[in-house]
Amino acid sequence: MNKIGFNVLAWTAAVSDDLFPTIDRLKKIGYDGVEFYLGAPDLSAYQRMGNYTRDAGLETTSVMTLGADENPVSESASVRSKALDKIKWGVDRAHALNSKIICGPFHSAHTVFVNRPAKDEEYALAGEVLHAAAEYAASADIVFALEALNRFECYLCNTMEQLNKLVQAANHPNVRAMFDTHHSNIEEKSYASALTTIAPVLAHVHISENDRGTPGDGQVLWDEAFASLARVQYKGWLTIEAFSRNDPDFANAIGVWREFSDPWDIAEKGYQFIKEMGLKHGL
Repeated sequence: MNKIGFNVLAWTAAVSDDLFPTIDRLKKIGYDGVEFYLGAPDLSAYQRMGNYTRDAGLETTSVMTLGADENPVSESASVRSKALDKIKWGVDRAHALNSKIICGPFHSAHTVFVNRPAKDEEYALAGEVLHAAAEYAASADIVFALEALNRFECYLCNTMEQLNKLVQAANHPNVRAMFDTHHSNIEEKSYASALTTIAPVLAHVHISENDRGTPGDGQVLWDEAFASLARVQYKGWLTIEAFSRNDPDFANAIGVWREFSDPWDIAEKGYQFIKEMGLKHGL
């Protein structure tokens, strides 16, 4: 059975000691690991969380995003340099957490658009930044699992085909890809074809319902998703990513304007759903 994780963004984008009771309850439910957003500035908070999760017998993964002033596809060399610095900053915090994976759409700035489709030159620019960052990450044994987002959040990578193109442009063994059931539900023709495309470089999976609520309660074609993951012999994390308005600043930044499901409903029912689907499909 693949490892099952839960992203604490369902509660907060912060990394702090206040999350310790949440970590304990996730462990009690049965989770193998916890995923954290790399945004808080205090490195010592990540170190304390890394120690706490390790002592609790949990592994960690990380997720990060970039803003307009640190955009790997910017025409400005200074902005691209800031992007490289920010990704390295994230690597330091992921290492403090004991994370071996940083996932997310940090190939370009989140929700920054240029009113045209992506150009080949932009894949090349992002590839250069990611290659240099991966050299730094390799020293900490950290892999980048880049994420394709839906068209309303990103223009560089919406599909697995585009994401694979970006991974090839980065040309580094520590630059790989992730698959998110929410974004793929919007952008792909089928989970089967999308996963076939990305399977050779697939390093991480987000289990996320179409409405970002409890997995299994919405319209995602879960049987196709899990059967396809089993067919490509995926062996990595199955991590639930769901959102709420518990952290208003983060919710506002990603356009979450209502509650989808109670976070603990998502955590408890979502865990059981993944276990059941994994057994059903031999994953």
